[in-house]
Amino acid sequence: MAPDSIGHSNRPLKRGRKFLNTPGPTNVPPRVLNAMHRDTMDLNDPEFLDAAAESFIGLKRVFRTDGEVFNYISNGHGAWEAALVNILNPGDLVLVPETGHFSSSWSNMAEALGVQIQSLPGDWRRAHDPETIGQALADDTERRIKAVLVVHTDTATGTTTDVKAVREAMDRAGHPALLVVDTIASLGTTEFRMDDWGVDVTIAASQKGLMMAPGLGFVAANEKAIAAHRATARERRYWDWTPRMGAAGYRAFCGTAPQLMIFGLREGLAALFEEGLERVFERHRVLAEATWKAIDVWAQAGALEINALVPAERSAGVTTIRTADGVDGDRIREVARDEMLAGIGGGLGVFGGKAFRIGHMGDMNAPMLYACLGAVEATLNYLDVPHAPGGVTAAIQHVAEYKKAHNSTTF
Repeated sequence: MAPDSIGHSNRPLKRGRKFLNTPGPTNVPPRVLNAMHRDTMDLNDPEFLDAAAESFIGLKRVFRTDGEVFNYISNGHGAWEAALVNILNPGDLVLVPETGHFSSSWSNMAEALGVQIQSLPGDWRRAHDPETIGQALADDTERRIKAVLVVHTDTATGTTTDVKAVREAMDRAGHPALLVVDTIASLGTTEFRMDDWGVDVTIAASQKGLMMAPGLGFVAANEKAIAAHRATARERRYWDWTPRMGAAGYRAFCGTAPQLMIFGLREGLAALFEEGLERVFERHRVLAEATWKAIDVWAQAGALEINALVPAERSAGVTTIRTADGVDGDRIREVARDEMLAGIGGGLGVFGGKAFRIGHMGDMNAPMLYACLGAVEATLNYLDVPHAPGGVTAAIQHVAEYKKAHNSTTF
């Protein structure tokens, strides 16, 4: 781009707002943006230290843990690596139940760090069966497996695995492996209880259910995980838990803290708690169901279908829609974004070009969802994708019926 063209584009000007219904990043509420719109300050300014302390307390409350919480200037992939290098040595063996694109990506990262992988094949249309995990651990009579890496919600497939049932299966097997759970796409959208469910390490990031801008990664660890960390001998520096534990300010962040983002994080957490976590989960559930109602209508023509086969296993935060042969999922995404001004997700991994994804997580209400569904239905018309009309109406009816039944005006 020539220097005098910076800030200009050949794309036609479009008025009005864009709608964001990707499964991350998600919409950032104005109050969170306003919280970040402030001057930077001294590293040890008490106002910042208070905000940092409150954000750590808030994260523990969302994770529902009394364990340690670590905050990194990273995305979710950084949090993945932080967890791996703190509890595993090169050569250690981990069990990875296959749930979709992100379980595979996490495996690839672990392998790059010298960790051995025992993959447990799964179906990209179903959540993973906890009993197969328990059986794999029972078969590990030499207790070589050091950890089980579970993706709670895989955004590529739109499926959510029952973490509580996974822990119960592990306990029945009597295996000492750590349970490590990726909640990047589920935290703040669906119930998660780290301590009650016996999760040893939890991974999350700022840009989805926590309603923050991308750029912060989080890891929570219980006493068992901290003990495993202290027993590892591998080299690490930025990711290392030890200097971050019990520290404040500069040391807690291994250098200069992301001050403005911490103020935003604190505000986003406050918004969750003001709504109430149970109400947050209910809002996500109803909006997800409304999305499924719309897709069920469109799917009557045979060109589209929800990927997750079992409704109880579907994600409350994102729905993956498979497209029939000859229907380009990427083209649907591009037209929805560029012509209809609604950002949706594309297919990932084996679903590349064969699916698109609608996010309904974070700072999302019913009218915002209707706008996205309307944009998608308009896109289907624009591209002559076979579909039955009336999907948006079905979504509206579902939410209206819920509101009448529950006397609710909250979303």
